[in-house]
Amino acid sequence: MGSCFIRQDFIFLKMRKSDIRRGTLYIIGFSVLIFVLIHIFMKREADSPEESPKGFSVRWSDTLTNRSSEWKALYPMDKEIELFMQKWELKGMSVAVTRNDSLLYAKGYGWADREAGDKMEATSIMRMASASKLITAVAIMKLCEQGKLNLDMKVFGHEGILNDTSYTSAIRDQRIKEITVDHLLRHKGGFTLGAGDPMFNTKDIMAVKKLKTPPTNQELTKIVLGRRLGFMPGFGRRYSNFGYMLLSLVIEKVTGLSYWDYVDKEVLQPAGAYYFCPATNYYADRNKREVKYYPPDGELVEEYNGSGKMVERVYGGSNVNGLMGAGGWVASAADLARLVAAIDGDSRVRDVINANSVAAMTAHDDNDKMSRGWSEVDAKGKWSRTGTLSSTHALIERFPDGECWVILTNSGVWIGHRFSRDLSRLVERLRSRYDKDLPRRNLW
Repeated sequence: MGSCFIRQDFIFLKMRKSDIRRGTLYIIGFSVLIFVLIHIFMKREADSPEESPKGFSVRWSDTLTNRSSEWKALYPMDKEIELFMQKWELKGMSVAVTRNDSLLYAKGYGWADREAGDKMEATSIMRMASASKLITAVAIMKLCEQGKLNLDMKVFGHEGILNDTSYTSAIRDQRIKEITVDHLLRHKGGFTLGAGDPMFNTKDIMAVKKLKTPPTNQELTKIVLGRRLGFMPGFGRRYSNFGYMLLSLVIEKVTGLSYWDYVDKEVLQPAGAYYFCPATNYYADRNKREVKYYPPDGELVEEYNGSGKMVERVYGGSNVNGLMGAGGWVASAADLARLVAAIDGDSRVRDVINANSVAAMTAHDDNDKMSRGWSEVDAKGKWSRTGTLSSTHALIERFPDGECWVILTNSGVWIGHRFSRDLSRLVERLRSRYDKDLPRRNLW
């Protein structure tokens, strides 16, 4: 009988161990299934931001910090960036690096606001100056895809887009009626700086026209239409901030929305570039997360609006918000990199424009480096965009190997082109020395 009990105990123990093993396998299998489902869901959210539930509150920008890019192997790169900042006396800089539509690195250096004791963060936003033109060009291409525009449409005249009587009656030079949307995109509209840049000499215009308040962009347009062009549209090129402001008005006319609202709805939100904002003119009005700006000198200048008050050059010296699509956006370097990922033809981040539009924006021309929205597209397939104000510098460089570097600063340097070239050389050095050390991951 004793042996019988022993046998029964053995059988019971064996069954219990078998049940435990089976139960353990069930738990492991269930855990793997949950992990796979979560991974698929998170990947879908990252790759298709436009499909995220309305009101979804946590976005990649909300969780990104400098700590995300504390990478021991890249400490020497951090040091080189800091030495570059010392050389040029930059208060703050933000850097973002992507490869194959994945955000590998995003970090802020120096001060976002030195007086307030705020360090530059990966999500600090700042003015991007003429890098805003890239955004405007994307919006124009989007409207062409939507059938609301084509690049050969005339801008002015009775058959033009901006055909209001107030505009047509203001035209002095009949060649203005030949300006097309594409001419404005490629800085070939015929506008020159013989009377100064109309986007930056508001005080002079007010004095000449005896205006008591700054002209709106619509009023400014009528003033410039009363001047002669510098050359026949399409038969020359002169860089024109005014031309890109006109493209902003074109967007408003054909959509019935404000420039800012259309770009946000149709370009930025679908791209997953969530924290772009219109620029403001004064420190007190700055956006959430926005940095403080530092001019290249401490000289006070007369306020742009003719008030006679002396102000800091970077706060009231010019109407930055009024630049609109020519230079009026602020964002973080990482958000700007996200936009590039959505207009580069690489499907790992879904593009907001089609392949034909990408090709049109990045077509290389041996006789003209300036492309649509980009500052330069070289024969090897490198795309560059720069931007400069007295308060900031921006650089975007997207390389043929799928890597993109974005740099923003909150400090101005008077030696504009020389500084931009040195910034580009910095990127080349960092790529050659630290590419292999960049983490293989995606912070998006």
